Parts: sequence; C-alpha cells; structure tokens
Amino acid sequence: MKYAIYGKKVNEKYLSSIQFFFDELDRNHILVTVYSTFHQFLEENSIQFNQSITIFSSHSELKDVDYLISIGGDGTFLETITLVKDSNIPVLGINTGRLGFLSSVTTNEIAQAISSLINGAYEIDRRTMLSIETDNQLFGDANYALNEITLQRSDSSTMITVHTYLDNDFLNSYWADGLIISTPTGSTAYSLSCNGPILFPSSESIILTPIAPHNLNVRPLIIPDNKVLSFQIEARTDSFLVALDSRFKSVPINTTFQIKKTPHTISLIRLKNHTFLNTLRNKLMWGIDKRN
Repeated sequence: MKYAIYGKKVNEKYLSSIQFFFDELDRNHILVTVYSTFHQFLEENSIQFNQSITIFSSHSELKDVDYLISIGGDGTFLETITLVKDSNIPVLGINTGRLGFLSSVTTNEIAQAISSLINGAYEIDRRTMLSIETDNQLFGDANYALNEITLQRSDSSTMITVHTYLDNDFLNSYWADGLIISTPTGSTAYSLSCNGPILFPSSESIILTPIAPHNLNVRPLIIPDNKVLSFQIEARTDSFLVALDSRFKSVPINTTFQIKKTPHTISLIRLKNHTFLNTLRNKLMWGIDKRN
C-alpha cells in the first residue's frame, strides 16, 4: 500500500502531530511519497522519516498510489484536485487549518484515520465538480473546480454585468460585484458567505449566488446540474477575474465561455463516525447557544 502526502507550510504547533503521522505510517509499513515542496518544508523543520520515501511533483507520478492525504486546511485540500484529476484516487484531509469542511480529520484522529484506511473502514463520497471552457482554453487541462467558479470584477471601483444563459435560454443579467457558480460541496464555502443556501453534497444541483447585487430582489438560485451555463460579461474595464476555487486568472472582457458539470468526480474519504450533519453542527456551531 502506498500513500501520497500533499501539503504546504503549517503552523509550528502542528509539527509534533505531523511527526506522529509519519511515525504511524512507518509503524504500519506503508510506502510514502511526499509532494516536493512540502518535503522540503518538513526537512527544514526537522521532521524525521524512518523509512525511505520518494518525492513527487505531478499527476503522472501518482499512478501506483492508493490514497492521497492532504495536510492543511480546505484551501490545501482544494489544490489536490489538480493532482488527482480523473484518476479516482481517494483523498483524505487532515485539518491543520481553520474551518475544515473538506479537511475534516483532526490531528487527534490521525491514528484512527490510518487504521480506517488500512482496514477499509471508511466511506467514499463522490463529489461533483464544475468545468469552464473558454474559446481560447485559458485554463488548459486544469479547468475545473470542486467548490466554485467565480466571475468577479477586476476593479474595485465599478461593478460588472454578467449576462447568464441556461442551455442558451436567457436567465438574467446580474449587475453585481460578481457571480459565484457553486457545487453542493461549495455551498458551505464562498457561496455561504454571500447568503447562498447550504445543500447536501448529493443534491445534484448548481447554485448561482450573486456577489453584492445592485438589485436587492436578485437572490441565489438553485438549478439542476445537467444545465450548461454560458455567459457574456460587460464592464468598464478590459478584463474580469475568473477564479477556480483558489486559482484565478485575469480574462479579457470579450471572452466567451461555458460552465458545466465535469464528467468525472472526486472521491473524498469520510471516516465512518463523520457525517455531513455532524460536520454542519460542529463547524457552524449550531446549538452552541445554551437556550437551544
């Protein structure tokens, strides 16, 4: 069995947990390959490897990997999708960040998580993603997002108009700071902070959430995920921003593009004692008020 480990810089307080993590992998005789820049960070912080490990830096080097483990917050987890691509390698997130909807395993659960992987005592959640196709293929073969694709203004002094079509039928012109096109997984991310609804991950829907719309009667909209969205952007500037999760590009204003569900999903590992409802209650602190 072989695990790929992906991460970035983590807070110093988590270094002892990371050392314990690698010690547990060694104790269970698990082969390990570590992302190159993360390996450099670990060596600089005196993390000891008791076995011979290998280094990887691209998707092509993960062909013989059974699991990919992300160490960090949800942003770090989102970066793993460009490594996994359509390979269906299951991904587990160990949370050393803040909220941790995707990186749901705490550092106190490391031993349990490794035992669950070894014994197959986990569930696989297959999460849908969104892809963007532009006329000049601006995003290459990494043109997909797990949480959301966001269209937003590049200049803080003016709004943009997002003319939106569903299967070529006109829906609306959003006069706003931008528009978030979210998966159910992303319903608890940027969309939620803009008053979007929370969806169950299996909802088979797409959420359109305007960012600070000028017309107050324009509300978030849920549509079936078999719809193809197309857009035309108007602005006083020559460009606007397109963000795919945490990756973004400045795009010429006359760019034509479509957004739709990808043909492949990403496989998230969920420990059996973790449920979506538990995650909502814990991460959003529902019921913390003693009056409840």
